[in-house]
Amino acid sequence: MYGKGTVSINAENIMPVIKQWLYSDKDIFIREVISNACDAISKHKRLVSVGEAAAVEGGYHIEVRVDEAARTITFTDNGIGMTAEEVEKYISQVAFSGAADFIQKYAKEGTEGEGAGIIGHFGLGFYSVFMASSRVVIDSKSYLDEPAVRWTSEDGMTYEVEASDRTEQGTAITLTIDDEDKEFLDYWKLHGTLEKYCQFMPYPITLTETLPEEEPKEGEEPKKPRSEQINDTEPLWMKKPSDCTDEDYKEFYKKLFHDFEEPLFWIHLNAEYPFNLKGILYFPKIKNDFSINEGIVKLYNNQVFVADNIKEVIPEFLLLLKGAIDCPDLPLNVSRSFLQNDGYVKKMSQYITRKVADRLVSEFNNRREDYQRYWDDIHPFIKYGCIRDEKFYDRVKQALLFKTTEGEYLTLEEYRNRNADGEACTVLYTSDESRQTQMIAQYRSIGRDIVVLNTIIDGNYISFLEYAQRDDKVTFKRVDADTEGLTEDGEAQADVVEQLEKRFRAASNDQALTVRLQAFKSDDVIAMMTVDEQDRRFSEMSKQWRGTSMDDFPQKRTLALNTKHPLVKWLETAQDGERTDLVCEQVFDLAEMARQPLTGERMVKFLNRSNALLKDLVTE
Repeated sequence: MYGKGTVSINAENIMPVIKQWLYSDKDIFIREVISNACDAISKHKRLVSVGEAAAVEGGYHIEVRVDEAARTITFTDNGIGMTAEEVEKYISQVAFSGAADFIQKYAKEGTEGEGAGIIGHFGLGFYSVFMASSRVVIDSKSYLDEPAVRWTSEDGMTYEVEASDRTEQGTAITLTIDDEDKEFLDYWKLHGTLEKYCQFMPYPITLTETLPEEEPKEGEEPKKPRSEQINDTEPLWMKKPSDCTDEDYKEFYKKLFHDFEEPLFWIHLNAEYPFNLKGILYFPKIKNDFSINEGIVKLYNNQVFVADNIKEVIPEFLLLLKGAIDCPDLPLNVSRSFLQNDGYVKKMSQYITRKVADRLVSEFNNRREDYQRYWDDIHPFIKYGCIRDEKFYDRVKQALLFKTTEGEYLTLEEYRNRNADGEACTVLYTSDESRQTQMIAQYRSIGRDIVVLNTIIDGNYISFLEYAQRDDKVTFKRVDADTEGLTEDGEAQADVVEQLEKRFRAASNDQALTVRLQAFKSDDVIAMMTVDEQDRRFSEMSKQWRGTSMDDFPQKRTLALNTKHPLVKWLETAQDGERTDLVCEQVFDLAEMARQPLTGERMVKFLNRSNALLKDLVTE
């Protein structure tokens, strides 16, 4: 069985494929070697369970030893090991799945989970070591009473097999690292990579360094090699939810994300049929600005890290959350096109969405006070989810809340009941409480609730809700969209309206401005500026997505003058002249300032005009 040979493959050179297509990150070879070691242990553990092998004394373990001086990293396990024949079969034939062959042989017909724990194979995964190695040596001794074997290759294409001096059951893979990849010989670099991929692998993994043999200088203590276990073999998601405390979840969150701000709450996923999926999703505080939200959902395969934020498995809107999901049914290395078209993947994604929605509704129904306290932090995520996934919206719509300017939290149905305006429901909202104070106060004075919708996503959210609630005739209007409900019945003389409209169009330099004379229920208001809701939304959407100025799109503005106010009564009879023009400009700017700040030359003119009016007031 010993001798030399050429690796059996169906391509002229497999290495460019491995380097450029199969793996995007060079450090992935560490994950692959450790995964194979876990497989070897799982295989032996399975044989022990069926009485075909003796138990290992001292328990299973994996050691990673780095020797910077010798430029080597050695991965050692005490798993099943290989015979010379198996080395030829599983190592020298690229892409032959040893794990699949093993499962087929030992899985019991009709029994779930017999192959659990076998996560990879000696095939393409093993050959990733040549991305960073100039020489690879495998020393392996089978659990069977057969001689140990050594396999050596310097390019991944040719190899030599000979007897090995290994005496213990298991496998040691020694990699001589290329000069260009010597960063992997750094203890802390290797530590970080192992922690990244192997933090929760099921068997103990120890990282140990080998130090050069050199005499310590006089008075110095000899250096001690560093050695520590890297992984937690029982991550929280593998436990039953009933066995986990709140403190367990919080501590695991800190450990996983190095985030010492506690999560708001979490969801423990645990599905066994029709697919195997476990995990924990955490709800952190989500900022209103989505560009700075960096949620991380880590995807694992049998406790082996695969990647962050795989949107084919995890719905895109859930990527605002943090968590870990373990999907043993997914292969470690798989193309995005496969994930997009795989039926199991779609079912997993739908399951995760459903569980998140059900938890939110449960929180709303059973712990509404807590849910309301969370709302300010989680509502951007929920709104985004509704827009992105209509099924998610259908499940959570009863738990959607609207925060009012008075600090109350109402569902849409509760808002409708408190602000009944016939068959249709108009939800009044503010996008800027401090800027729109005057209009808010006017509507609050007649008992109307104003909801706060001031995040970057709310424009799209409002449009979505109007579409989704179209049968119930639900519409949203910002408080400065019109004066409906704030005025009393009555009509002004047409010639007076025409005269004032002419004056205010000149004062505003807006020939499309509409002027109305209305008796407000409040005597304190001089005037209110309103902008058509749909015009304003279109302008804001164009500014947000096209980068255009809101001034590039005309908006239908209406200036409502309060006929109860003395100043408006004066304007109704005032003669044309400089003083009248000054008052019109001032009234217009005051009404505009109640909506949005004046800027540039407009603000300078307003300040100069205010100074002039005050001077006239004290010198008369």
